[in-house]
Amino acid sequence: MKPLMPKRRSFWLLAIAVLLLAGVLAISLGAMQKKKKAAAPAVASAPQTLEFLPSDIAQAQVQDLRQTLALTGALRAVNQAAVKARIAGEVQAVLVREGETVQAGQILVRMDVREYESRAAQTRGALQAARAQLDIATKARENNRALLEKNFISKNAFDNAQSQFEIARANVESARGALDVTQKALSDTVIRAPIAGIISSRSVQPGEKVSADNKLLEVIDLRTMELEGAVPTSEIMAVSLGQEVQTSFAGLAAPVTGQVVRINPAIQAGSRSILVYVRIDNLQGQLKAGMFGDARLTLVKKQGVLTVPQSAVRTDAGSSTVYAIQNGVIVRKPVRLGLRGSTEAEPSVEVLEGLSAGERVVRVNLGELHPGTVVKVSGAGTAAAAVNGGASAAAAR
Repeated sequence: MKPLMPKRRSFWLLAIAVLLLAGVLAISLGAMQKKKKAAAPAVASAPQTLEFLPSDIAQAQVQDLRQTLALTGALRAVNQAAVKARIAGEVQAVLVREGETVQAGQILVRMDVREYESRAAQTRGALQAARAQLDIATKARENNRALLEKNFISKNAFDNAQSQFEIARANVESARGALDVTQKALSDTVIRAPIAGIISSRSVQPGEKVSADNKLLEVIDLRTMELEGAVPTSEIMAVSLGQEVQTSFAGLAAPVTGQVVRINPAIQAGSRSILVYVRIDNLQGQLKAGMFGDARLTLVKKQGVLTVPQSAVRTDAGSSTVYAIQNGVIVRKPVRLGLRGSTEAEPSVEVLEGLSAGERVVRVNLGELHPGTVVKVSGAGTAAAAVNGGASAAAAR
């Protein structure tokens, strides 16, 4: 039995070592769990952070606000004239082409004058002959008047001389009228511009024969233009003469200002809308006839009011709020609103109470935000971009 003692001692030493190792592992695991539990509240209490782009932030600003009505339409010149032939004949010369500027009274077309000069000469001869006949009839009447006073002729003879005189005088008047007609026809062989403007179309060439009332040219005056737009009948009661209209055209950097000058009294049969006419001054000649424009008719205008973008306002159960940024955190502020419309930059709304000029607000709708959330704005030029505004936010927790 004695030889087995060393083996048993080794077994018990190994068992004790395993138990000690297990105890050390248990103590280590317990310590790690305690550290995790202690660190968990610190992580949960860390403040949430929202990161915005500069374009996601706007400032409450004092500026002009308009409530507008959208219109579309094409431009046309207020003053335009079709140049037509007044007589039939052969065109000798056309002195202008499309795009040329002309003045009122400027010669545009010359026609063959030979036929009308011959007619004028003929009527002048007829007038001279009629005047000679009148002179003879006048002398005969005066002679017969003297003879009648001396009872050398009868009253019937004098009446006959008087009748010849009246006929000769009528012939003179007729010949004078015929001469006026031929002179007018002769002058109509020279065709002049009825208004100052620009030649927009030319439909005749030298050598062509035209009839009276044939259209030869068209002249338009671009200095004053007019846009025709359709207004729904539901909105027409808000439209009145003199209202301001801002119109944008492709190719022009800035909108052009006009005003309502006429309102059609009848409803258009197809669209059930009413046409309004907007007068636009075009002294620089940038606008052209037929250009299509998008217009905003100003129904109501307020100057110098505090505004924020409409997208910054949240409405719930009839109350309006905005998410403002104060001292780097989100603050939910109730506001009282006024006129809804647009500024030069974007759709905006008037703020009557709840904000001051210069306060920053969240422009985009990110849903429910928690007051006290820390705000971080990424990118350079934050202030300028926040005023001008843009698109979406990136939220990071």
